[in-house]
Amino acid sequence: MKKLKTNKFLKNLFLIFFIISIIGCKKTPEKFTQERFLFGTYIQMIIYSDNKEKANSIMEKAFNEIARIDNKYNSKNKNSLIYKLNNSEIEKIELDEEGKYIFNEIQKMYEVTDGIYDITIEPLLKLWGFGEEARKSVPSQKEIEEVKKNIDFSKVKIKDGILTKEKNIKIDTGSFLKGYALDRAKEILRENGIRNGFISSISSIATINGKMDGSSWKIGLQNPKNQNERLGVLEIKDKSIGVSGDYQTYVEISGEKYHHIMNKNTGYPINDKRMVVVICSSAFLADIYSTSFFGMTEEKIKNFSNENNVEFLIVKTDNSITKSKNFKI
Repeated sequence: MKKLKTNKFLKNLFLIFFIISIIGCKKTPEKFTQERFLFGTYIQMIIYSDNKEKANSIMEKAFNEIARIDNKYNSKNKNSLIYKLNNSEIEKIELDEEGKYIFNEIQKMYEVTDGIYDITIEPLLKLWGFGEEARKSVPSQKEIEEVKKNIDFSKVKIKDGILTKEKNIKIDTGSFLKGYALDRAKEILRENGIRNGFISSISSIATINGKMDGSSWKIGLQNPKNQNERLGVLEIKDKSIGVSGDYQTYVEISGEKYHHIMNKNTGYPINDKRMVVVICSSAFLADIYSTSFFGMTEEKIKNFSNENNVEFLIVKTDNSITKSKNFKI
């Protein structure tokens, strides 16, 4: 019996030693960062892993997913479904489950905003020079009224998986597709075991939890009045950010700057806000909301945010700030 007890004791001691050895030899995860040029901008990705080759392989999968979305839907990409829909005699396309999800969310926001959020804005953007041809003068009222006839998302129908549009209606994916691509990349990282991650295309950000040490991701907010200054620093964990601003994309006509977020009713850039920042669970939705909020009244923004668990910050044209209660900078 003593021999058996001794053997059992030795086995338990060996097991404890073996477990301690494994714990002691386990590598501490390192931070890995990569950048790629996609969607016409640099997209940065940060993850933590204890294996460099594995980390690079996972990030490659995530970047490939972003590229897939770009090639499939980007209205500026000549290979995409939407570019072909906009630039050929084709007036309908069949949507897969992914396409149905994307355009159903667009449809919802179009209805919620009473048509303020409208992704058929492309003819107006082109008129103002946001395309291949620059303008030397501000569009005339006659030109604006003419293109406004072709801006109306109600002329895009989605039924039984088929998206149909009327002739001369063109879809612009700039206000939502990067955010959706970041959401998909985030899911690829999660599916491959990444527990702490950060993906940024500057105006769209998606995160997985916080940093490896448990701290939050810190994002500096530009001051729209002076881009060399910070308005403040956001700290987030497992949230997404969408930013829309009058300083991000603009054209200069006769020495004046005109930004790309348009009021489809007046035909001119929206002039009562300089920046909108949205925090929510999805980069796709954050992008949609930040663009939508640019054209909505403060009351409607507050009501929508309260109902949908969204935090926001608005910098008005006079540089005053309005924000939701839990938006901290």
